[in-house]
Amino acid sequence: MSDTGESGGGEAGTILMIHGAWGRAEVWGEFRGYFEALGYRCDAVTLRHHGGDPAAPPHPELATTSLLDYAADLERTLRQYPEPPIVMGWSMGGLLAQMMAARGLARAAVLLMPASPRGIFALKLSVIRSFLSGLTTWAFWRKSQRQTFGEAVYSMLHLMPEDEQRKIYEAFGHESGRAMAEIGFWLFDLKRASQVDPKQVTCPLLVVAGKEDRIVPASVVKQVAKRYGAEYVEMENHAHWVVAEPGWRDVAGVAADWLEKTLPTENKAEAVPAPTPPPAG
Repeated sequence: MSDTGESGGGEAGTILMIHGAWGRAEVWGEFRGYFEALGYRCDAVTLRHHGGDPAAPPHPELATTSLLDYAADLERTLRQYPEPPIVMGWSMGGLLAQMMAARGLARAAVLLMPASPRGIFALKLSVIRSFLSGLTTWAFWRKSQRQTFGEAVYSMLHLMPEDEQRKIYEAFGHESGRAMAEIGFWLFDLKRASQVDPKQVTCPLLVVAGKEDRIVPASVVKQVAKRYGAEYVEMENHAHWVVAEPGWRDVAGVAADWLEKTLPTENKAEAVPAPTPPPAG
């Protein structure tokens, strides 16, 4: 797990940013710059086996990497901070952020289009279509997964300009089939990897959905917010690629305004230093 680039500012506090499936730390570029300009220190992590050339074959251990492996790496990183930072997670990273909040490792959590924890049925028709090539591959739960270009456009990039869709897609890496199964087919997961005890989540939560989101539909995200009694915001004219799609600043602004009103002034006085991340393994 690694941090990317230099963090700036810090007067407003520290945000640890967790990307989603097929991604890496670099997807936070726009959000990182936005929040650093507001005085936050931003540390973005790259999950285990997600670094390197996205066009290269996936790491041989990625296919069977569990959500619990990602969570263990994140916990080691977060425990190196003197005090819990703000945790911001997007998509699968939003579920990992829920897991970190339940472990008492977040001062507050911002969940952008978060994947849902065990107990919430998320396999809507649009979700199945988003993962169709993977779901129709035998034993997908123990193979690395990568969407087709058509699936990526349908599920996440349909509000992006056409000339940018291919460029974004070419930066996609592979994802763990096991982690995908743990999220979508939690009923069959004996280890309960995606389980989050809402009683253990005591920090403030903001949950943001996109009304046009197809891969994590707003109806599912709303259930996530309800589970925790969290503040819920549904963004009109937004889909899943909120980190860069047109109007992304509106989404970032909602998160920034919520943090400003939610965190006590004394908790935002200074940022904690970034820890040295553990090896990706």
